[in-house]
Amino acid sequence: MRLAAWLLRALVFLALFAFALNNRQPVTVQGFFGAEWRTPLVAVLLLAFGAGAMLGVLAMLPSWWHGRSHARGGRSPAPDPMDSQAPPAGTALPVAPRETPGEHPPRIGL
Repeated sequence: MRLAAWLLRALVFLALFAFALNNRQPVTVQGFFGAEWRTPLVAVLLLAFGAGAMLGVLAMLPSWWHGRSHARGGRSPAPDPMDSQAPPAGTALPVAPRETPGEHPPRIGL
């Protein structure tokens, strides 16, 4: 299985490398106030992809931090006021025993 994963990674790398070699033509990126930037097309594509990935990661950071604080035992989520059997705030929720060793416990509240 590891060999198949490495072969797939090598195939993706070679495809991207061939794409980069085929897109070496210079392009002009025109900015504001007459600013121009001449660079190979592959550099513009790589920069646009990296900027999009960075914006995606920055958009996900608040929910990641929120999830980590709950996983570390920070603030507990507020119980549903409509649920008459909800435990008081600050008490641990019961977790059903695992049926098989590889199965995750049920996620309460989703």
